[in-house]
Amino acid sequence: MKPLTPVKSSDNPSAVKPRRKLLKAAVLGSGVMGSRIACHFANVGLEVLLLDIVPRGLNDKEIASGVSEASPAHRNRIVNEALQGAIKDRLNPLYNKDFATRISTGNFDDDLDKIAGCDLILEAIIEDLEIKKSLFDKVEKLRKPGSMVASNTSGIPLTWLAKGRSEDFQKNFFGMHFFNPPRYLKLLEIIPTQWTDPGLVDFIMNYGDQHLGKTMVLCKDTPAFVANRVGVFSLLKTLELVEELGLTPEETDKLTGPATGKPKTGTFRLCDLIGNDTTLKVKNGLANNLPNDEANALFNKTTVLEKAVEMGLLGDKTQKGFYKKTKGADGSSTILTLDLNTFEYRENQRPKLASLEAIKTIEDLKTRLKTLYKFEDKGGELTRRSAQAIFAYVSNRVPEIADDLYKIDDGIRAGFGWEVGAFETWDMLGVAKVADDMRAAGIKMASWVDEMLAAGHTSFYKVENGARHYYDIASKSYKVIPGSEGKIVLEYIKGTNKVWGNSGTTLIDLGDGILNLEFHTKMNSMGGEVIEGINKAIEIAEKSWDGLVIANNGENFSAGANLAMILMLAVEQEYDELDLAIRMFQNTTMRARYSSIPVVVAPHGLTLGGGCELTMHSDHAQAAAETYIGLVEVGVGLIPAGGGTKEMTLRMSDRYESGDAELNSFMNTFLTIGQAKVATSGFEAKQLGILRESDGVSVNSSRVISDAKAAALQLVAAGYQQPVQRTNIRVQGKTGLGFAYSGVYSMYAAGWITEYDLHIAKKLAYVMCGGDLDGTPLVSEQYLLDLEREVMLSLLGEERTLKRIEHMLKTGKPLRN
Repeated sequence: MKPLTPVKSSDNPSAVKPRRKLLKAAVLGSGVMGSRIACHFANVGLEVLLLDIVPRGLNDKEIASGVSEASPAHRNRIVNEALQGAIKDRLNPLYNKDFATRISTGNFDDDLDKIAGCDLILEAIIEDLEIKKSLFDKVEKLRKPGSMVASNTSGIPLTWLAKGRSEDFQKNFFGMHFFNPPRYLKLLEIIPTQWTDPGLVDFIMNYGDQHLGKTMVLCKDTPAFVANRVGVFSLLKTLELVEELGLTPEETDKLTGPATGKPKTGTFRLCDLIGNDTTLKVKNGLANNLPNDEANALFNKTTVLEKAVEMGLLGDKTQKGFYKKTKGADGSSTILTLDLNTFEYRENQRPKLASLEAIKTIEDLKTRLKTLYKFEDKGGELTRRSAQAIFAYVSNRVPEIADDLYKIDDGIRAGFGWEVGAFETWDMLGVAKVADDMRAAGIKMASWVDEMLAAGHTSFYKVENGARHYYDIASKSYKVIPGSEGKIVLEYIKGTNKVWGNSGTTLIDLGDGILNLEFHTKMNSMGGEVIEGINKAIEIAEKSWDGLVIANNGENFSAGANLAMILMLAVEQEYDELDLAIRMFQNTTMRARYSSIPVVVAPHGLTLGGGCELTMHSDHAQAAAETYIGLVEVGVGLIPAGGGTKEMTLRMSDRYESGDAELNSFMNTFLTIGQAKVATSGFEAKQLGILRESDGVSVNSSRVISDAKAAALQLVAAGYQQPVQRTNIRVQGKTGLGFAYSGVYSMYAAGWITEYDLHIAKKLAYVMCGGDLDGTPLVSEQYLLDLEREVMLSLLGEERTLKRIEHMLKTGKPLRN
């Protein structure tokens, strides 16, 4: 079937000020996708109605407890169990467990009429056309006029679902395709039909970007839309080449994982994760629905997927697929791998390809890709031939599945977790060079690529005047990527806007009187160069600028202090140097708090130890929703000594003034630090007291820096005044020490903590209580900082602490004994 051309919209998530409202949403279907979409709607403050079918009969548990078929407990069992299962999932779909109260549940028979009060009704039931149409028949009768209706289908043409319905239904209907898990995978594909109101498309594109935090991709109503169409082609081409080249699953996953800018799951592990039967179903769907696609032979070709499914090796859902985890008699786990020749399991084998060895020490992705692409072994062959096939395929998908090439890259990056999209990868390898290779290999790319190169355009993307442009095929010129307004990418502006820098940091002019300090050490760890950078940035800002943002576009904000440097000084017993280093770090965080200009810190990703302490000492923190932040020093036998313990104690003291029970508040804060708790979102960080209620959270991580800049400007406009160091921090003294000691000794006696954990806990309590003081006196920030430093130095003088630090550096995990 030839796809219908969707309505045109501005295609710019930021261009239109929406007149619609979205306050309440209904999600119809509580399966893996529906329950988690409902949770993400709740994450962003929507009131959510989650519905599913009524069970066919009582189960054994209900019979035993005397539940009747008429009771809500039975009639809502499916939806309630699904929601609770989602909330308990290892990948928590909620930013904060309390957000679950925003979701009400029910069933299609008793509660479907409640959708009349909803602004958006999203269908997420089984992928069956007739069942979906039947549900939409009911929805059409009950919805209020003007309400948005969407389907989360991953493959059924939206036109088939909308055809024959009322004008109001059709103009408010569209595809809204989330990727699993909806909270974590950033892609949201929007698929209008020929009848969809362009204003609705603009609204939902804007809402998804601004409120749901998504990378929005406007798709054509074609099979598998954008991301799955390209991603599944890439996977199937890889499987074809693996069979031809004789590669093992381990070699393949290494080559198609982080080595080439893709997730750790690679290819075979990804199949196991998705489900080999599910992947095969998508493959067959492409084969049936795309008879004229140049890759139809590939979609129809038998692969190892068919054999695996035939043998019942479905992946994680059956605990065995291309990999299988087994447990030995001693309880240790072993990963077995499916031999692709015998289809029997064998021991996991470490890949030994020369190409993988050649890139082992190369950190830069572009250099790794170029090295692999030209390497003459099986690894190079897989990289080269799969890349050429993907490049040809995506070039031929414009404008079939999307009007612009950047949408295909956005889709594959946000939906499949690739660091760079297909066209971006082609740019890295050299468009002209690879095009020559493809011609020599008889691989046919789209004619527009030849025309682009002939016109002297050598790349699909370029950066000009601090903005990224893409090659627009229709106009044969470069255009700014729509929706990039309001999103600051430091890489695009640092070349022209650099103010100062050293080996670990760069100071960049963001405009409007605001500077930005970017870290670029390994894992953005905070060593001497970063400390120098923070102090220099504040010094420069205080002289000639209005404010400072500390942020970066890396994967993580900061993994914390440079432990290797600390270990080296401690092993060499350079205690004067250690004392100086700790003082410098404390002085730096305090300088961030007590400077004459506002300092805004924008954490995201991992923000641990020193990164957390710096965040806590900002005038305002603007955190990404996906921020994993905490004071984790106890895990290596230390305490937070860059002001973290002091700051948590100060905030605890302020809560006393607001009516918190003092010892209870003390114990909660003590356990937060003592158990090295890490908040799993910016919202949870507020609950733990790591972020303040006044701090901001940006759901869209690509907007964090621009939001941080806006916060700095607000502080300036409000007449920012340099604060005065605190001298009125209430501590618990001997009373608190007794309370803490009682708790940790009980934990030790119960076997919950080790003797060394007990030792660290007592040291931490000593600082938080202000030492063994009488009563509940008031102390200063400097007093607590001195205690932090004293305890930190004493711990660094202990051999067992050094062993913990060494173990962490070697394994990345804390030593548990």
